[in-house]
Amino acid sequence: MKKTYAHIVLGVGGIGSAAAYWLGRHSAGQNGAGQSSAGVLALEQFTLGHDRGASEDHSRIIRHSYHSTDYTALTRAAYAHWRDLELQTGLELLRITGGLDLAPAGGAGEAEIASYARALAEQGHDYQLLDAAGLRARWPQWRIGDDIIGLHQAESGILDIRRANAAHISRALALGVTFLADTPVRAIVPYPDHVEVRTDEAVFTGGTLTVCAGSWTPAALAGLDFDLPLTLTQEQVTYFAAPDLRPFGPDRFPIWIFHGPDKTFYGFPVYGEAAVKAARDMSGRFVTQQTRSYQPNPDQTAEVAEFLAEYLPGAVGPELVSKTCVYDLPADRNFVLGPVPGHPNISLCVGAGHAAKFAALIGHILADLATEGRTDYPIAAFSPDRPAITDPQYPPDFRFARAAQAGGEEARSTR
Repeated sequence: MKKTYAHIVLGVGGIGSAAAYWLGRHSAGQNGAGQSSAGVLALEQFTLGHDRGASEDHSRIIRHSYHSTDYTALTRAAYAHWRDLELQTGLELLRITGGLDLAPAGGAGEAEIASYARALAEQGHDYQLLDAAGLRARWPQWRIGDDIIGLHQAESGILDIRRANAAHISRALALGVTFLADTPVRAIVPYPDHVEVRTDEAVFTGGTLTVCAGSWTPAALAGLDFDLPLTLTQEQVTYFAAPDLRPFGPDRFPIWIFHGPDKTFYGFPVYGEAAVKAARDMSGRFVTQQTRSYQPNPDQTAEVAEFLAEYLPGAVGPELVSKTCVYDLPADRNFVLGPVPGHPNISLCVGAGHAAKFAALIGHILADLATEGRTDYPIAAFSPDRPAITDPQYPPDFRFARAAQAGGEEARSTR
């Protein structure tokens, strides 16, 4: 077994598979067009395509609509990276449905929608603001009062995350990237010019290490002089077998996010299952890797069904299936993306529960950091040495409604 590589990737979920692919592309280019990349190793503690992280299921929302230009400055490139992968594989990865953000007027949700509109406008994205009558006329599936307002962005839609992950792995394999599944990493040992990655079977040496371990990241980084404080929450989505699925087909119904006064819900048209998918964002069920459960919570399913019964009654039906995942949340709920402080040959990404839509682009950024030590993409807001990571007194704000109400440019609400 080969033990020395130019680059090692730890974790092969949505982001790690993309990083392995982009490192494979870079190494193949260095070796000559079309030649194999034997200098990249990707390690996964479970099987490839496992469902224990946050990168499987059929669908994730993809959108330009964000609270801050920290994100909208990256969304065009994110879409372009997915389209490039579609061209390479012949697979459909994006299904454009349009997207709605809805909220009761006069509260935190309206402030959040206003921050979305500002960020979209600043980056030149088209959008439309709608009152309740306009929403009901266009999408009669919604049963809403006159106090509800909305923002529609036509380029929002569905990312087929399971297919996207498989595509990245397949293309990386074709480039000669080595994948080792069922290979948990026991220790990372940094040196000035290389990194040792110790597993049960072998010690691997890499010129660089890229850590994409999601909610396992703090444990993976143990032994380095860097503390990454993350809050973990257990989340779930439910597919409801609505009596009539046709009004919720992707050609008739958009992805949506409902910014309520104290809870946020989101959902999808029919895709992947013969059912309507919906969930609450930020359940408040705080867990650790040891206490999390892979069994759905019926109370959470009932909470989502109750929301749908009030606002989207045609979507309510028997529970077809519910699936769990874990959010990995820094105190400000922004990505953590960049070199580990004090270790320029080790970079990481933590997606904060909403990075899947950016995974292809983030993989490229991580490959830039590993091969060039820098990237041209604007990622300063996500630096691992920002106060939300380094200041133990930084107040957590996982919804960011407080910032939106405060007015303005720092308004944040993500998923």
